[in-house]
Amino acid sequence: MPSRPVTFLEKLPLLSSRPVLRHVLAAALSVGACLLRSGLDPWFPPGFPFLTFFPAVIVSVFLLGRGPGTLAAVLCGLMAWYYFIPPARSFAIGPGTALALGFYVAVVVVDITLVEWMQQANHRLRRERERSHDLAEQSARLAERNELLFRELQHRVSNNIQMVGAMLTLHRRGVDHALAKKALDDAAARVGLIGRIQRQLYDIDGKNTDLAAFLQGLVNDLAESDGRVGIRYDIAVEPGITLHGDSLIPFALILAEAVANANEHGFADRTTGVIHIALHRAQGGVTLRVTDDGVGLPEGFAVAGATSLGLKIALALARQLNAQFEVHPGPGGGTASVLTIPDRPTVQPA
Repeated sequence: MPSRPVTFLEKLPLLSSRPVLRHVLAAALSVGACLLRSGLDPWFPPGFPFLTFFPAVIVSVFLLGRGPGTLAAVLCGLMAWYYFIPPARSFAIGPGTALALGFYVAVVVVDITLVEWMQQANHRLRRERERSHDLAEQSARLAERNELLFRELQHRVSNNIQMVGAMLTLHRRGVDHALAKKALDDAAARVGLIGRIQRQLYDIDGKNTDLAAFLQGLVNDLAESDGRVGIRYDIAVEPGITLHGDSLIPFALILAEAVANANEHGFADRTTGVIHIALHRAQGGVTLRVTDDGVGLPEGFAVAGATSLGLKIALALARQLNAQFEVHPGPGGGTASVLTIPDRPTVQPA
C-alpha cells in the first residue's frame, strides 16, 4: 500500500532540525516589518504603530514555531515602541504607551497560542493518520496471508479427500462380494465428488461463490462420471441467489444424488434423455428442482421409506440444512426431485 504524501501543513514548523536558522529568519522578518512600517509611515495616520508587526509575528510562529514566533513578538514590540510610539526613538512609558503595549502583548499572546494549538492538533491528526495507515497495511497483509493459508488448507483437504477415494478404490480390488464392491464404488464416488466440490469453494466465507458456475462445474463432473454423451443437462439459476459456504457441500451432494438417480434409474435402458436442473427463489427460501424425462418412479414409491443408501444420505443431508427433500412423479412424466432450503438454513451436525 503506497504511503500517503505529507501535506505542507503537516511539515510545519519548517526547519525543525535547524533551530538557529529558524530564529535568524524570525529576526529578519521582524526587521523587514519595521522597514516596511517606516516606508509606509507617511501614508499612515497616527495611532497605528503595530500595523505591519502583527503579520510578522503570525507568519513567524506559523512557519517557524513557537520559539521563533516569541522572538519575533519581542523584537517587533521593542521596535514599534522605540520608533513608532510617541515620543519616538525612546522607551519612555506614559499612559498611552502602556495601553498600546498592553494591547500589543494581549494580541500576540492570543495569536501565538492559537497557532500553537492549531499545529499541535494538526500533528495529532497526522499521527492518527499514520497509525491508521499502518493498521490498514497490517490488515491488508493479514488478509492476504489468511487467504493464502485458506487456499492452501482447501488444497490439502481436497487432496486428502481424493486420497481417501483412491484408497477405497484400491481396497475394492481385493473384494469379491458384489454388494461390497458396489458399496465401495459408491463410497469412492461420493468421496471423490466431495473432493471436487471442495476445490471449487475457494472463497473464505463462501458468500461470493458463483452458483451458476458452481452448478455447471458440478454437473460437468457428474456427466463425465456417467459417460453417456446422449444425456443433455439444462441448468437454470435465478440471479442473486446465494448459499452460505456451510450449506454448499450438503446442497451439492443432494444435487449429485438426484442426478445420479435420474441417470441410473430414469435412463437405465436409454442412452439419451434430458435432465432439467433449476434453482430459484420460493416463498421462504430457495428451491432446487431436478426433473428428467425418464421412465418415472415405480408404483407405490415413497422417499421416506426408500431403502437406497443414496436417498437415505440425501434425506440426512436435507435434515442437516433444516430443508425438505422430496421425490415424486414429474408433471410431464419422469421423476422430479425437489429440495427446499429455508432462507437461513441451520446446518446441523451429520
